[in-house]
Parts: sequence; structure tokens; C-alpha cells
Amino acid sequence: MTAAAVPQPRAENEPAASAVRGRRSSLAIALLAGALGAALVLLATSRKWAEGTAFVAQGSLPQSAKGDDITGLPGALAVVGLAALVAVFAVRRLGRVVVSALLALSGAGIVIGSVLGASDKAALEEKASKVSGLTHSPIHDVAYTPWPWVAAAGGVLLLLAGLLALGYGRHWPAMSGRYERAGTAGTAGTAGRDRARRRGPAPDPDRPEELWKALDRGEDPTQTPARQEAERGA
Repeated sequence: MTAAAVPQPRAENEPAASAVRGRRSSLAIALLAGALGAALVLLATSRKWAEGTAFVAQGSLPQSAKGDDITGLPGALAVVGLAALVAVFAVRRLGRVVVSALLALSGAGIVIGSVLGASDKAALEEKASKVSGLTHSPIHDVAYTPWPWVAAAGGVLLLLAGLLALGYGRHWPAMSGRYERAGTAGTAGTAGRDRARRRGPAPDPDRPEELWKALDRGEDPTQTPARQEAERGA
């Protein structure tokens, strides 16, 4: 006597479940990358990026420049990128694509601005000119810190968040959409019940005076209030 074959569970839903997990993972990664990237950029631009020495009549004076002194582009784009990251969940369809593209472009702009600022000494020369009183005062012994590259790394994270939003954003949830639909349906139902209460019960066909009153109110006395409400809604 042979043992009955044990039925194997179907794997039809496995691709769908895998796709759902992938969408959730992309959402989590985009949120983490975007928030961390913006924080890194804002932190890095407030730190010292370059330092050098200016020679004046009294001797030499050390000079330093922060990221915001050298270029204001990364810090400004970090704020734009953070706002775009939040706005991704407030818009749908084409609006989400536009905001996602803005997020990605913000990250790319931060990377470019940070890399260019990593070797820029214009801010140091400007400070040296103010100290010496000369129009073009040279700056010597220029050294750069790693903070520009930290800002560039933050830009890469924002760029990653934008690319994930472009690729998977159409599957992400939107803010308060479910509650708006539920609230609209609840409001319509409440208004319908209020109108039905104001109209009162259906007129008695055996009493002509009630039929005339219903006609004066613009109602069809041959229909029930529920049917009238359904026709108005349609």
C-alpha cells in the first residue's frame, strides 16, 4: 500500500510577497538615506573646510573658512532635498515623479558643490585681503579638512533616496489619502441622512393633502425617501 502524496503548498503568491517586501525595503532605505544625507551635509557645511596663513606687516595671521563660507550651495540644497523627501509622500502620480527628480538633483548638486569646494581657496583669500587691506592678498600654507567629502557623501545619500523614489515611489503610500476618502464618504452619508430626516416619512397615498405638500416641496410622492436619495446621489 503506497502512502498518499502530500500536497505541496502553492508558490503563486511568493513573487507578489517578494515585490511587497522590495517596496517596503526601498521606502525604508530612501527615508534613512535621505534624512541621514541631509543631516551630514548640514553638519559638514558648519565645520571648517580650509585653513591657511595670511602675511601682513605685523607678521602672519592664521585664517580658516567653513563650508558655508566657501560655498552655500550644499547647505541650501540639503534643505531643498529634505523638503522634497517629505513632499514625496504628499503628492501622487506626476507630482511624485517631479518631486523625486528634485530630490535626486539636489543630491547631485551637493556632490558637485562639495567636490569643487574641497580645493577652493577663494574664501581664504578674501579673508586675507580684509586682514591685510590689500585687494589681492595671497594666502599661504593652505590645508583642507575631510569635511567637504563628508558633505559629498551626504549628497550621494540624497541622490540615492531620489533614485529610489523615482524607481519605486509609485508604489509607496501617500499621506492621509485613506482618511480623506473615508471622511468624504462619511460626510456624504451624514448629509444624506440629515436630508432624509428633514423630509420626514413618505406621504400617505390615501391622503391627497400630503401628496400636494410633497409636490410643493419638489419631491416625487410616489418614491420613498431612500430611493429619492439614491437617485440624487447618482
